[in-house]
Amino acid sequence: MAPPEDAAEDVTRSPFVRVLARVGFVANGFVHGLTGVIALVVAFGGSASSDQSGALKVIVSAPLGFIALWVIAIALWGLAVWYAFDGILKYGGGDAVSAAKKWGRRFGSWIRSIVYASLGVLAASVAIGSRSDGETTAESASRGVLVLPGGPLMLGAVGLAIVGIGIGFGVIGVRRGFRKQMNLPHGAVGRTVATLGLVGYLAKGIALLDVGVLLVVAAVKVDPDAAGGLDGALQALREAKLGPLAVAVIGVGLVAYGVFLALRGKYQRL
Repeated sequence: MAPPEDAAEDVTRSPFVRVLARVGFVANGFVHGLTGVIALVVAFGGSASSDQSGALKVIVSAPLGFIALWVIAIALWGLAVWYAFDGILKYGGGDAVSAAKKWGRRFGSWIRSIVYASLGVLAASVAIGSRSDGETTAESASRGVLVLPGGPLMLGAVGLAIVGIGIGFGVIGVRRGFRKQMNLPHGAVGRTVATLGLVGYLAKGIALLDVGVLLVVAAVKVDPDAAGGLDGALQALREAKLGPLAVAVIGVGLVAYGVFLALRGKYQRL
């Protein structure tokens, strides 16, 4: 039997899986870009669900939207498969520090795999008729956690974890850490892609930071209605002073992130 690393390398080198992975980046970018457009609508007083489920519902309502959602779902699953096997191939040295870095990279790839697989499942569920509201789902999940022993602490920990992820996105954007995983061209094109990545990562980080803060507030107040997803976070932010401007900035940033992800499909090292 071939070692797991050899089998994983065969999968990650498969032209079919690589094409699916690249299309998966484009599909993820399209969803994020559409989410950013919806956020702009919300910023200017419109009523819409400004999260990924809301973006997917917009897609399914368009002509041939059913087919588009299945293409998005399959592409995202392909990207999830690539990251799952790529995690097996993360290597490190023999010392403890190198081993820790290796397993950190592995878990990072596997977490990405779970995220993309979950988004693919969401796209497929909307394609077959699910109209679940992301905000209601987040509140229901928070309510279920809060009734458990130690529930507020667990929900607060989840909120803090999301805050940490949001900060991590911001750090990656500022440091342009994504360039290590891409073959960016020299000149204006490379600089443009890097700038889109900087703006996009910062916007994504701020959005996640808002979601995490809502969960922490819900845990402190022991109030599931205070929790929410991205839609709830943007709605709450819009009510603050200069809130519409802040939501608009996040919307523009998410559009930039969507364009960046689409371009990442071309320049990502696979």
